[in-house]
Amino acid sequence: MEVLSGRIILRPSDPEATTRFYRDQLGLAVAREYPGGTVFFAGAALIEVAAHMGTDGSPPSTSVLWLQVRDIALTERELGTAGVTITRGARTEPWGLIEMHTADPDGTEIIFVEIPDDHPLRRDGRTPA
Repeated sequence: MEVLSGRIILRPSDPEATTRFYRDQLGLAVAREYPGGTVFFAGAALIEVAAHMGTDGSPPSTSVLWLQVRDIALTERELGTAGVTITRGARTEPWGLIEMHTADPDGTEIIFVEIPDDHPLRRDGRTPA
C-alpha cells in the first residue's frame, strides 16, 4: 500500500467553537475551507474540523485517521489479504472523494481516500499569471 498523505479529522460537538480555537486561538493557517469544514496546516500534518460528519450519529470529539491512497481498489484487496475488516466498502461520496472505512484495534476509525483525477483537490487553485 502506498500512502500519499494523511490528516487528523475532528468531529467536534461545537464545530464553530473548535474552528475558532484552531484558527483564532492557536493561530493555525487555513489550508482549505469547504461547505461543512475547515482544514488547517499543522506543521507537516493537517487538522480538519469536520462539521458535516456530526450528522451520522457518531459521538462528538472522536478522532479519525484519514489516509490518502493512490488506488483504493488495490488498497481494499491488500487490506483484505492482511485480514483487516472493512467496516464500509469504497464508495464515491457526495463531495467527490472515493472513501473506504476500517478501524484500528482500539476502534479508531481510519478512512482510506482516493482522490479522482477530476476532483478539485487535484487542481491548482491559483490564478494564472
